[in-house]
Amino acid sequence: MARRRQPKRVAVVGTTGVGKTIFARQLASLLDARHVELDALFHGPNWTPAPLDEFRGRVSAAITTEAFVVDGNYGAARDIVWPRLDLVVWLDYPFPLIFARLFRRTVARREELWNGNRESFRLSFASRDSILLWAITSHRRRRRELPAIAERFGVPLVRLRSPRESAAWLGSLEITA
Repeated sequence: MARRRQPKRVAVVGTTGVGKTIFARQLASLLDARHVELDALFHGPNWTPAPLDEFRGRVSAAITTEAFVVDGNYGAARDIVWPRLDLVVWLDYPFPLIFARLFRRTVARREELWNGNRESFRLSFASRDSILLWAITSHRRRRRELPAIAERFGVPLVRLRSPRESAAWLGSLEITA
């Protein structure tokens, strides 16, 4: 029986709070690939965004390896990442599930994220930069735009619509020696 060729360079995309980073870590482990979290490359101390040229340089350097799994939706780096991809995995879960998960995570999370940053009550609930507000405003747009973006870059797109479907897809990957 012929072995299925495993992707070596993958982007994991989806709405804020869908679980991109956890999924990408699992996928990177299965593929023996480098995990690249775009949020960590973008956010400096005190949530300061990296200057665009610096961010793009970090992204370019991070994907020089033969195998990588990138998670994040940064349009500012898409022209760097997507031409190198074998596959895009789109975690497209129902919005009520995403929002409930994001709300619970935001209330409970206290650990440091990147570069000394932590989510705070004020930032999460009482700010124009609220991650919850961002999820609300970006979910429908992502659903509308992602298929066209993948088509424009000529990258195969796997659309996973539930955590169960995502787990089954990860479980279906054959690990080759």
